[in-house]
Amino acid sequence: MDKEQKMLLIDDQLDYVQPMAFWFKSKGYSVTVATNAEDVLKVLQENTPDIIFLDIIMPVVDGPAMLKLIRHVNETVPVIMMSSYIEDHRQDKKVDPYGVSGTYFKGDDFSQALTLVESILKTGSN
Repeated sequence: MDKEQKMLLIDDQLDYVQPMAFWFKSKGYSVTVATNAEDVLKVLQENTPDIIFLDIIMPVVDGPAMLKLIRHVNETVPVIMMSSYIEDHRQDKKVDPYGVSGTYFKGDDFSQALTLVESILKTGSN
């Protein structure tokens, strides 16, 4: 990594996302965690991330609705949908129009998330 890449992790389950944030920080990423739409919009306006992990199932504003909000602020930032359920959400009709770069299963090792991130950032995939 030439420059420190900025990552935004969006998930309401802090017991999952805090270890993930710590792990990515240990790999040289600058990581911000957001748990709700208000925090996400603030981060997007103040410190645009290079890549976003977005949980599908969250209270109040779920992943597809959050993705729509993200796209109103930033149309090009790569977004990886993450879930505890094995599905590829790139084909989900709720998220398809808003562009998803990948899907990460929360049961997988963080190294698989890193491989996905590196591939997306390398290719500029969106």
